[in-house]
Amino acid sequence: MSVSAQKVVVITGASQGIGAGLVDAYRKLGYAVVATSRGIAASEDPNVLTIQGDIADPATAERVIAAGLERFGRIDSLVNNAGIFVAKPFTEYTQEDYDAVTGVNLTGFFRITQLAIEQMLRQGGGHVVQITTSLVDHAYSAVPSVLASLTKGGLQSATKSLAIEYATRGVRSNAVALGIIKTPMHEEGFHETLAALHPMGRMGEIGDIVDAVVYLENAPFVTGEILHVDGGQNAGH
Repeated sequence: MSVSAQKVVVITGASQGIGAGLVDAYRKLGYAVVATSRGIAASEDPNVLTIQGDIADPATAERVIAAGLERFGRIDSLVNNAGIFVAKPFTEYTQEDYDAVTGVNLTGFFRITQLAIEQMLRQGGGHVVQITTSLVDHAYSAVPSVLASLTKGGLQSATKSLAIEYATRGVRSNAVALGIIKTPMHEEGFHETLAALHPMGRMGEIGDIVDAVVYLENAPFVTGEILHVDGGQNAGH
């Protein structure tokens, strides 16, 4: 397969958990991967380019897209997986909390998505996926999460807006709204409590989310979709 024919995906927050799972899944699909996070290590796979950087800094987005194009010559998909979740009572959020969460969740999405879509339009098509949370659609009193709703809710609205803006130009935009997933973010001591928040009575697995993204990647007639992978949380309690 020549480099120019091989599809290329950019994945943010790619060093562990869902992000690392996505890197593996896209490699299995035959994609080259541009993987970024603050502390990501170099890869021995010549088809995985890793770039360290804070996605809240627009300069990181510029570096990631430029390096991806230099190495692989194209960008077909972008998964905006990087995210910060801070659960606090609304009046206890600090300016630092606000800056950190909006920096990664909103600013981190904005510039890299602009640059990726510019390239996708030059190529005649592409696909953007946002990772969001079911708390946007179904707030829950036990998990105070205004900053998540403010930022990830914005991403869900932007997902639909992008889908419509580019529907006739070959660029699709979708989102996967998560329940609580077993990742290094959640200590094992809390797993039982977190499992109980889902109508199905268990936490999600990384593979559940990866499978959802891969489905969207391979669904050419699906755009503007918010796919809930949340053990039923979005439906109610």
